Amino acid sequence: MQEIEARALAPAEPALNVADLLALRVRSTPGRPLFAKPQGDGWHDVTAAAFEREVIAVAKGLVASGVEPGDRIGLLARTSYEWTLVDFAAWYAGALVVPVYETSAPEQVRWILTDSGARGVVVETAEHYTRVDEVLPDLPDVDLVWQLHLGDLAKLAERGRGIDDAEIDRRRQLATETDVATIIYTAGTTGRPKGCVLTHGNFVELARNTTLAIPEVVNERASTLLFITLAHVFARFISVLAVHGGVQVGHQADTSRLLPALASFQPTFLLAVPRVFEKVYNSAEQKAESSGRGDVFRWAAATGIAWSEAKDAGHVPAALAAKYAVANALVFRTLRRALGGHVRWAVSGSAPLGVRLGHFYRAIGVTILEGYGLTETTAPTTVNRPSRFKIGTVGTVLPGIAVRIADDGEVETRGIQVFREYWRNPEATAETFDDGWFRTGDLGRLDDDGYLTITGRKKEIIVTAGGKNVAPAELEDAMRANPIVSQVVVVGDGRPFIAALVTLDADMLPTWLTNHGEDPSLSPAQAAELPAVRDEVQRAVDAANTHVSRAEGIRAFAILPTDFSEADGTLTPKLSIKRHVILERHAADIERLYSDAKRSRETAAH
Repeated sequence: MQEIEARALAPAEPALNVADLLALRVRSTPGRPLFAKPQGDGWHDVTAAAFEREVIAVAKGLVASGVEPGDRIGLLARTSYEWTLVDFAAWYAGALVVPVYETSAPEQVRWILTDSGARGVVVETAEHYTRVDEVLPDLPDVDLVWQLHLGDLAKLAERGRGIDDAEIDRRRQLATETDVATIIYTAGTTGRPKGCVLTHGNFVELARNTTLAIPEVVNERASTLLFITLAHVFARFISVLAVHGGVQVGHQADTSRLLPALASFQPTFLLAVPRVFEKVYNSAEQKAESSGRGDVFRWAAATGIAWSEAKDAGHVPAALAAKYAVANALVFRTLRRALGGHVRWAVSGSAPLGVRLGHFYRAIGVTILEGYGLTETTAPTTVNRPSRFKIGTVGTVLPGIAVRIADDGEVETRGIQVFREYWRNPEATAETFDDGWFRTGDLGRLDDDGYLTITGRKKEIIVTAGGKNVAPAELEDAMRANPIVSQVVVVGDGRPFIAALVTLDADMLPTWLTNHGEDPSLSPAQAAELPAVRDEVQRAVDAANTHVSRAEGIRAFAILPTDFSEADGTLTPKLSIKRHVILERHAADIERLYSDAKRSRETAAH
């Protein structure tokens, strides 16, 4: 059994809670711009002191409305300044927020608000309210509903004018490290979502230690633009980390306006999932192809990847350095400007990034610090550092955290980041802990330098009829690098060979079709019938198969007429596939794959 542990860099402060981090930030740098709100084509700075004044005003309104210490408040909204404002106001009032994904269906809203015992709920839009209103009769505990689009934050501030500052100060200090800071419901990839109880200590100690571990990224000169959902633990932790570290945060939930927002906000680091980095790369490649510069882009990308690999090897030959300088001038400089011009670091999580993309982004001047964590670990458990990173891994453990690899390859962890329990679910809690170690359900390995590599999900291992164990993630991640591939589900459990269900990327497809002399108005279902599209998917399969042995390779695939989505229940809000749902829903497609392959073999034999 492999094991690695890193001692905490920050001495524990058991009396601190998340609200204290804001109070300490205000005391330290009251005039520091802590947030920025969109204003026309630019941004309006919000200082630490100004933000706290707004937090206190809303907290007073919550108290005046009857919110008591320990009450749970559901929050259904897009990523925005107001999201974080409500979050901290709840903590200042002694309460806590239970996030609800803004894409959640009414039944999911009902489950989360009922199971958590939420007292109230905040919604952003009229459409959000409609979904909540549909299930309100089933929510006897919910007697408080606020709607941001109706100006209810301002109304709360007005209502709370009679509440004394001393009462808010008292409530702010009630929680200690062992108290509940939030209940975040898992994405539900394997069943009904479970509520992960994260404590104030989880957020506080992880933020304090992470700041010391990556000072190049988290400091008072840094800034980031959040566009992934704050309902997910990844962005939520970064918000707390930014308050502690003095990082300025902007928000842009509309990804169609992301590039203009990056250009005007000019962040120093970004937070994204691998699919975003893939889409940026693929979009840039297809745009270059459209302008007749596709060969130049691909040459520059190959040169940059080779340059990055040579840096890792310890020596960049002079000829390669000269080629890299040309690639930088022709391609990379433009890409950096598109990201705002000041981005040096990016943090990637939730799925494997891929070695190729890691080297490419490093070559353009944006080092992606890939990390690993779960909702149950308050997000990060391991992460690559600016001064110590290894592309293709998810880094080393953060201070105050230990990781071990069990005999069956499962990654287990303990430390300051591990959640307390599943809310009202002692059976699930007991099942997931092994003598104090949290069983992540992921498979991985530690190298001699302590870097962790995730190889797949334990429950997703496919065992073929021939007894071959196959981890689908490696094949799926490799195929998704192709510009027209959206999602991939590898199948083959109990079957004679590995196959795959593939969906097409509707955003990338029109450009790709144009570049290949096809009709760009074709729907994904129509495009799936084109020989050129099938050939392109086959190229993606062939590329993926180079990562595995022949017995593990994909031998057949089917292109589905429509993509997976959150709306149809096949994707989680962080765009992870719900494998069990897809396998059930597409059982006939899978059966057809194998029967067609069998007929083809029989025909060939005759």
